Amino acid sequence: MDSHVDLGDLPVDTSAPVLVTGATGYVAGWIVKALLDAGVTVHAAVRDPGSTKKVRHLLHAADGAPGTLRLFASDLLKDGSYADAMRGCRIVIHTASPFVRSVRDPQRDLVDPAVQGTRNVLRTANGVRGVERVVLTSSVAAMFGDAEDTLALPDRTVTEESWNTTSSLTREPYSYSKTLAEREAWRIAEERDDWRLVTVNPGLVIGPALNSAPTSESFTIARQMASGRMRRGAPRIALTVVDVREVAYGHLAAAFLPHARGRHLLAAESTDVVDLARRLLPRYGADHALPRRALPKALAVALGPAAGLERAYLRRNIGYDLRVDTTKSRRDLGVRYRPAQRSMEEMFAQVVRA
Repeated sequence: MDSHVDLGDLPVDTSAPVLVTGATGYVAGWIVKALLDAGVTVHAAVRDPGSTKKVRHLLHAADGAPGTLRLFASDLLKDGSYADAMRGCRIVIHTASPFVRSVRDPQRDLVDPAVQGTRNVLRTANGVRGVERVVLTSSVAAMFGDAEDTLALPDRTVTEESWNTTSSLTREPYSYSKTLAEREAWRIAEERDDWRLVTVNPGLVIGPALNSAPTSESFTIARQMASGRMRRGAPRIALTVVDVREVAYGHLAAAFLPHARGRHLLAAESTDVVDLARRLLPRYGADHALPRRALPKALAVALGPAAGLERAYLRRNIGYDLRVDTTKSRRDLGVRYRPAQRSMEEMFAQVVRA
């Protein structure tokens, strides 16, 4: 496994600490490690700094690194809880936001933490002297709701100009939460001239995790593949993917490059669940009952509820080709995307070892 984020000649400023919210998360862990490896003092905001199990991988990343790790307790829904962690920081990287597809109460479990948490962090930045830039972890989900929606876009292509206008509390509530949170961030940022907002909008993040029990949606998919639940076939659900290390690099480029502005779509490839599984066959096909074929759309839709997938969601996302334009992330941030095959193999290796 490539255990480092290649920062190349990125001009990382080590003279002031950097705040990373949601620091125990899948993407955030790699951001924290990259900053520590570059010699930065990282203010890692987490829910419970005393939970050794949750922060162990961050402590491990700090061992032997030239940077310094400081842990701070924080709560997305508690006003002012990021103030102590933010003091002295010129850069704030806000990654904290729930990423789950199945929730009992979308407003309480997705929208409130995403929107109120973003409002809390950015309003704190308004009141803390010295903050110059806020990097928000948004998502391609804030750019479109379902693959079907891309048919209405210019050239049927997702770009930084695209906004999700179809998701709601009852239709793709996770995508809705990301859309509302990013729109709120831009609303607050437009009222300020003392700090700049830059967003990173990745597709489905794949690749290895630094923590031993990652909870991202991509690991859920990989575990389903490994379990054999998809051995008779899988729905050809359209998606875009990007390696977690490229996402970490994108955040640091958005934070430190003087010219970084606006939104940045990060995606290595457009693919689907069946194609991702097929990439694992050469190395893992002999030992694991991986899906080898696509279920016909009608059958996938009929069986969807048994797999925890809504029929309407499957109708809107099976059988579509996703087109995304990543020119801006390559040109302005310097992101260089590795093949999805490598990312999938490293992620799957971690899943089957668990």
